[in-house]
Formats: sequence, structure tokens, C-alpha cells
Amino acid sequence: MKRDQLLAPVFVEMADSLTAEFDVLDLLQRLCGHCMDLLGIDAAGVMLADDADVLQVLAASDEYTRLLELFALQHTEGPCQECYRTGAPLTGVDLTTNQSMRAWPHFTPAALEGGLSGASALPLKLRGRTIGVLGLFSVSPQPLTDTDLALGQALADVATIALLQQRTIDAVETERDQLQHALHSRIAVEQAKGVLAERWNTTPDAAFHSLRAHARAHQLTLTALALGITDGTFDTRTIPRPTTER
Repeated sequence: MKRDQLLAPVFVEMADSLTAEFDVLDLLQRLCGHCMDLLGIDAAGVMLADDADVLQVLAASDEYTRLLELFALQHTEGPCQECYRTGAPLTGVDLTTNQSMRAWPHFTPAALEGGLSGASALPLKLRGRTIGVLGLFSVSPQPLTDTDLALGQALADVATIALLQQRTIDAVETERDQLQHALHSRIAVEQAKGVLAERWNTTPDAAFHSLRAHARAHQLTLTALALGITDGTFDTRTIPRPTTER
């Protein structure tokens, strides 16, 4: 299917979150997937700022991308960190250059080791306030086209509006509280993913996909399902086991 044919249903799906309650983590996970499908990239991740103004990973296209973003966070460097600090897009980054190595001596080798040579970072920003970053990564250092970047920013903008829709933009404390709730939800999902991966002897990615599929199939939020798993009130035997094993 051509990209033009995919655009309408994607934006309708994203816009649905503007009119009803939605699962923040699932929204951001779908954002990563849509970027993969529409922009021809190889990995994507979303980071939001916590109440201490530190970026935290909320969604990623795969487990390695999540770990890569965490690595960038640990050393406070990388394109996503720079994008968040400036509030401006950082695009067409060639990670194979000496300039990239000098700028991000910890992040760049980690990215290259994972087979990623190109990067762009787009702000999640509304009315001058940046709340996070959408990171886009490619195996090739070939930069994304202006059309691709505009589309990526449009997707990021819709997600940002959805995240902030029920907030008064000027009420900073309320906004921070709700963002912090989303970050706590991600921690619960990470813990549940670990429980399932260990119980099933499978990969974290496979455990997450099964967790997410079960939540959507039974109209549960990822957070509610994850909390049920971690506190022992949900019977994990009802979740179909993934086929991918270690």
C-alpha cells in the first residue's frame, strides 16, 4: 500500500485520542510503529521529561532502541538530549563522522554498535513548551527528506496535543503531575514485562508484544494490566505465550 493511502487512517487513529480517554503508553507505542511504516526508518523511540526535567523513555520500536535511549540518558548526551535542550529539531545526523564522535563520545559508539548510523530528533512541543522528543534512527546515514521530516513532526505534534489535551497549558504543576503519572505507568509496564519474560523464558520484546496485544484485545490499559501482573492479582496464564524464546 502506498504511503498516501496509509496517511488518512493513521491520522484518524491518532486523532481519536483527542476525543476520548486513551492509553498514553499505547498511543506512544503506535507513534513509533507509524514512524517505522511511513518514514522508512529502522528504529524509533519517544522520551518524555519527568518532574525533574530529565528525559525518560516511554516507548520504542524495539528493546534495543529503548536501551540505546537509556544509554543516552545516562550520559546526558545524544541527539534527543540536544533536541530537548534547544526545543528545535535536530535532523540529518550522520553518526559515522568524527564530529558526532566528538559531540557524543558515549552515545555514538553505542548507536554504531547497534547498527544505527543515521539519526533525527523531533520535539514534542506545543505553544513553546517542549515536553519530550521523538527519536528516529536508520541503518543508513542518508538523511530523511524534508517531506519525511515534516510528516514525522506532524505525527509528533498530534501525539503532543493528545498528551496535553486535558491539561491547562499554563498550569505547569498539573501538567508535570500528569506526565509523571505516565512515567510511573511505564515503570509498571517494564516490571510486568520482566515478570513475563522470566516466567516464559522469552525476550523482553516478545513479552511486551504479548502484554500489549492482550490489553488491546480485552480493552484494558497497559498500566492496569501491568499492575495486575506485578501485584499478583492477574492470572498470567490467560495471556497467550509468545512464540519467540531465548
